[in-house]
Amino acid sequence: MRRVLSLLPLIALFSLAAIPVQAQLPVCPDRPKPGTVVQNPVDLYSQNGVLKVDLTMQNALGSDGLIHYCYAYMYQGKLIEAPTLRVNPGDQLILNLTNNLQAPFGPTQLLKKKHVEVPMHMHAVHKAGAQDDPCDGTMILPSSTNLHFHGMNVPPTCHQDEVVYTIIQSGDPTFQFNVQIPSNDSPGMYWYHPHPHGYSFSQVLGGASGALIIEGSNPLTDGLTEHVLIIRKNPPPPGYSEDAQNYLTLNFQPSTPPLDPVPIINVEPGKKEFWRVLNASPEQFMQLQIKYGDTLQSVEMIAIDGVPLQTPTDYTTVIIPPAGRAEFITPPLPQGVHGNWQTLGYDTGPIGDTDVPQLIAKIEPISGLSPAKRAPHPAAHRPAPARFAGLKQQTPTAQRGLYFSETTSGTNGPFQLFITLQGQTPHVFHMDDPPAITTHVGAVEDWTIENRSGEAHAFHIHQIHFLVMAINGVPVPDPYLADTIPVVSWSGSGPYPSVTLRMDFRDPEIAGTFVYHCHILDHEDGGMMAKILVLPAQ
Repeated sequence: MRRVLSLLPLIALFSLAAIPVQAQLPVCPDRPKPGTVVQNPVDLYSQNGVLKVDLTMQNALGSDGLIHYCYAYMYQGKLIEAPTLRVNPGDQLILNLTNNLQAPFGPTQLLKKKHVEVPMHMHAVHKAGAQDDPCDGTMILPSSTNLHFHGMNVPPTCHQDEVVYTIIQSGDPTFQFNVQIPSNDSPGMYWYHPHPHGYSFSQVLGGASGALIIEGSNPLTDGLTEHVLIIRKNPPPPGYSEDAQNYLTLNFQPSTPPLDPVPIINVEPGKKEFWRVLNASPEQFMQLQIKYGDTLQSVEMIAIDGVPLQTPTDYTTVIIPPAGRAEFITPPLPQGVHGNWQTLGYDTGPIGDTDVPQLIAKIEPISGLSPAKRAPHPAAHRPAPARFAGLKQQTPTAQRGLYFSETTSGTNGPFQLFITLQGQTPHVFHMDDPPAITTHVGAVEDWTIENRSGEAHAFHIHQIHFLVMAINGVPVPDPYLADTIPVVSWSGSGPYPSVTLRMDFRDPEIAGTFVYHCHILDHEDGGMMAKILVLPAQ
């Protein structure tokens, strides 16, 4: 049964009459028109081992009548958003973030979502005399933000990748993130997005996200044309039902058939190409397929969540949960043939939300040589060693059970959402909670995560990747590394669906407190999150 959030405040939010004059709003760049050729985001490359970037987090009313959130960047005298950050292993990333968020703000839930109670988020503890320090925690407001380098295996400390107490308020001085890219991080696709608990959903839904790529030479992809494809999601316009339509964008271009013409991906006939795909939707699961004419194609998967597969594998269907990434090589498009890129939709369960089948883009043969599409994938000057080498052969130092669950009062909520360590009492996460799990540097743990609810969830942990060992108790023939994984819904009877994941806490750089949560971001905002503390080695 669908639980529907009251439409009245959100319709008012999206009504032009309720929006202050445009001149009073900060400005986000214009976004591409429907039915045009998809362009890669602007690339920013490190120079002499350093990439320095100045971004401004802004929000504005777009021409589509929706509130946009953007990472604005001045590039060659023009305002753009969400550039792709390209670094090499061992580089230094210096990102200066200015928070310029102003009212009005986007919705904390989609119109179709069930009523999730989002608690107030106050940090109770401050360092003496440092109440205004963005590293010290304070009230999280709709205008607050921070930054998460998703999938990066870097320290959970302020100015690097810490989202619990790092809160940047609108109007604060520019805040500097200074991140050393580990020399042993895998070359591949990562991403950056805001993570202020309670408002992550609205900011990511509005478009605040971008790709971060660690370069590395790969004989499978060197010299191939590279497409960086970021699937995002918009809230539906007032009066439209999302049970029949996903309101997606592809590199910010609307992908909403039949409301608008679909985006066009240009490819060169007869040539393989390299696609890097990021699912930056805050809650949409993707089952992606490519067809040339009426023929379903196999793609050669070479990396998941930034980490190369030991053995590249052919797939006709690529499943990407919210926040997941897939990197694959497409087969050559035959001469005179056109193609489609589509999602099959996803069964999110008896109380889940509808992810319907949909055409995402048309695949068209390129006419002539377009410099924007003919740039070959650049090879980095050195490859990086594998960070999690030998994890499969490690003997776990601990085994833990966790589970997703939900409760509701009445037929229309409010819903409460939990992720719970077995033996503890389910409760809605609060930023001042103590860690639910404490471990030490050097530990290797096996976690089995069950889903005891009637809708799918997406498990994500910060600071590390995990090795997927088993699904529903069945060992995975070729365990692979990931940082986000779907856990399918429970039918209401029989065994709970589960995943068993091997957690690697051996690297001393990740010591500290960080979080794990469902990456359906209104679930995270609603309390489906917990802390883990990794202490120094014993």
